[in-house]
Amino acid sequence: MTTSTKEAEIQEQWTETISPQSHLFDLKLQEVWRYRDLLVMFVRRDFVATYKQTILGPIWFFIQPLLTTITFMVIFGNIAKISTDGLPKALFYMSGITLWNYFSDCLNKTATVFKDNASIFGKVYFPRLIMPLSIVVSNLVRFGIQLLLFLFFWIWFLVKGANLHPNIFILLTPYFIILMAILALGAGMIISAMTTKYRDLIFLLSFGIQLMMYATPIIYPMSSLPTKYAWLIRANPLSSLIESFRYAFTGSGEFSWLSIAYSSVFAFILLAIGTVIFNKVEKSFMDTV
Repeated sequence: MTTSTKEAEIQEQWTETISPQSHLFDLKLQEVWRYRDLLVMFVRRDFVATYKQTILGPIWFFIQPLLTTITFMVIFGNIAKISTDGLPKALFYMSGITLWNYFSDCLNKTATVFKDNASIFGKVYFPRLIMPLSIVVSNLVRFGIQLLLFLFFWIWFLVKGANLHPNIFILLTPYFIILMAILALGAGMIISAMTTKYRDLIFLLSFGIQLMMYATPIIYPMSSLPTKYAWLIRANPLSSLIESFRYAFTGSGEFSWLSIAYSSVFAFILLAIGTVIFNKVEKSFMDTV
């Protein structure tokens, strides 16, 4: 071997090696951590791109839950006369809408990751898990703003002397949010992997999310459900999170450690399955997308 060849090998310090095959459970999580700066860049891009050419900008974060709450108050509260467990209607509906908006936004965007980013994936290499993770993180900004709106109404009703009994379970709020994110991320990655071959799922997604909202105690309390149907709603892992969040801030609703444990196990299993499927499909999705 010549001296020039040795010098060339010394100068070539490869930072990345792309191999054609890898183990199914090789999730390359260390690689995801190394690309965390890219994740931050995607989060900033999503936030700026969404409201860059709008007049009201981030104010839409407040307008959407307010309009939805007013609509629910009129239709379900005044016309349908659905119980709110003695809570002010605005606070009852907003407590459910705040968490639900975060979950549905994460699921909607994560479920179309491969389709929406095919042009980027086909040109530049980076850990594909960065993209769904950036969606979950960027939606936290929107969720944080809407949570402030909920807290404003909550404090206002407390000052007005409404029948509210906040308790120590408020400290579990970050955990409820994390579980919502994990459920959306896991389900979204599974659906995204499936839509690379079955595009019909994209059209069914929005319809399915609407149906799922009615299977979650957002417009009604668990206490108003007939016993023969209540178990179906409790089987939904989102139900215990919505009810527990509402119970923590208002004292009305249901809280069960067993239900939280069920939602936690369900969420982490779903995340594990979704990550493995996503990791497998991302290696060959360009052939089918």
